[in-house]
Amino acid sequence: MTTIKNVHPLSPEELYHILKIDFTNEINSKLNSSLSIEFAHVYDVINVSFPEIIERTVFTIVVNDNEIELSNNGDDTEYNTDLLEQHLVDFLQEKCS
Repeated sequence: MTTIKNVHPLSPEELYHILKIDFTNEINSKLNSSLSIEFAHVYDVINVSFPEIIERTVFTIVVNDNEIELSNNGDDTEYNTDLLEQHLVDFLQEKCS
């Protein structure tokens, strides 16, 4: 689990919308790809999945006033989710720190 300080406090709703638009564009640009990314938001939890690669939720983001917690639910032995996680962590740090 990775914890990021929510210095520029973003609500779960705000982060959800930023992820849907900005993160999708940014990661596809950086990886020179056209990944399909799905986001699901309920209360303070945002689930992130890459349905073309992995069938289940890959990352879970929990947002509160002080910090954002990112959990990697992917199977690193079958899929290399570390690269996706690093891009997501960098993005969250840029937007929230």
